[in-house]
Amino acid sequence: MSRVHWGHIFHVAGRPTVEDAADALISVPDGALVVDDDGRIRYCGERAELPAPARGDIVVDHRPGYLLPGFVDTHVHFPQTFAGDAYGGGQLLEWLTRCVYPAEARFADPGFAREAAVEFCRRRVAVGTTAAMVFGSAFRQAQDALFGETHRRGLRMVSGRGVQTTGEPAAAPLFTPEAEVVRSVRAEIDAWHAADTGEVDTALLHVAIVPRFALSVTPETLRRLGELYDQVRDRGVYFHTHLNENNRPGTGEVDTTKRVYGVRSYLDTYDGRFLPGSEIGGSTLLGRRSILAHAVHCQDAELARMAETGTSIAHCPVSQQFLGSGTMPWRRTVASGVTVAAGTDYGGGDEWAIPRVLASAFKVHISEPGEDGVSLHPAQLLFTGTLAGARALDMERRFGNFDLGKEADFVVVDPSGSPALAATLADGTRSEDPLLARDQTLFALLMGLDERAVAGVYVQGRRVDDH
Repeated sequence: MSRVHWGHIFHVAGRPTVEDAADALISVPDGALVVDDDGRIRYCGERAELPAPARGDIVVDHRPGYLLPGFVDTHVHFPQTFAGDAYGGGQLLEWLTRCVYPAEARFADPGFAREAAVEFCRRRVAVGTTAAMVFGSAFRQAQDALFGETHRRGLRMVSGRGVQTTGEPAAAPLFTPEAEVVRSVRAEIDAWHAADTGEVDTALLHVAIVPRFALSVTPETLRRLGELYDQVRDRGVYFHTHLNENNRPGTGEVDTTKRVYGVRSYLDTYDGRFLPGSEIGGSTLLGRRSILAHAVHCQDAELARMAETGTSIAHCPVSQQFLGSGTMPWRRTVASGVTVAAGTDYGGGDEWAIPRVLASAFKVHISEPGEDGVSLHPAQLLFTGTLAGARALDMERRFGNFDLGKEADFVVVDPSGSPALAATLADGTRSEDPLLARDQTLFALLMGLDERAVAGVYVQGRRVDDH
């Protein structure tokens, strides 16, 4: 029997670009969302226009709450579950050495890793993140715990063990021997990719190939991973890593990568051009199931290449502020045609909730200098945190909005859980123009939404266990 959920519905319908999101924004103040037994959306619209066959089904009344598509986090670190707000590191490379590598090494303890997996999934549910691209631990038992707990909760996830084969002495406990890289990554793919259903197109669990970043691996590692990806790409396996995060002159991540590899651009290292002079040394790791985190300091040619290959960007403004990495230029990046989705980068970032990331994005990009500054429309924010994430994961056909036939991933927002949010929504001044009033309400909702107001999380129409 179908379930009918009542509430104020907001979603970005169809398949727009971020620039067209405002035209695709749907708001139904007295709305009904009908979900069939198979977890798919059969109706989304006015409650008064609900088809007669659905009116006698099970009704769940969320009024005066809101129904939003589930949030998608395209970059978050599992082995940094307890490393948020880490002080004493500085900018990226120093922070990794002083704060992150020691924290991640603790995941070698199976009991600690299981505890972290429970907490990691609990935090995801608490903030309404229904799907995520998760940077994984270097240790197989930790990854097994993460996949197992994710499956128990009924969440969507793409993850892969973090591969490192070289680097600072502090990172040595995280190293995978060069000769073991392909075997260990392939074993995770065979064990967990689509393990829940056996079919990639219906699975909630997926696996990615995940080198930490170019400086954490050797050209030989990249060659081996490229060969492996050639073999498993048609199985729907993903690729995930970091790109152009910190550009401190001379000693930052970008300059160091270009110097160590002798390449023209950082992106070249993932595009098979990791030999000196950006000569081809192996297969590309770019493609429509590849997501690169940050991309703050990209050359125009790098953006063009990502757009050409269908590679997406996980935009993480919270962590970029936390680590002093700078601001991804919104207008130039979006104009390139690359899909830009939201990522918390928890660990580097200090927020678990995608709405907090969207609020930071608004503040960061309106503050870009001169004509680069942009006041993002509330629909663009909602798009970036939901449908763009589904697109980056190459699962837009399955979820991301409330289009008919899609799998019903959604979040129930009860403003009464957060008194400040409730007061803003109830008593904030609204325009006499109904469209502007709609946008003002959505903006207030996204800017003020925190986990206290998340009253329910659903994946494929099933309420997710929050214990």
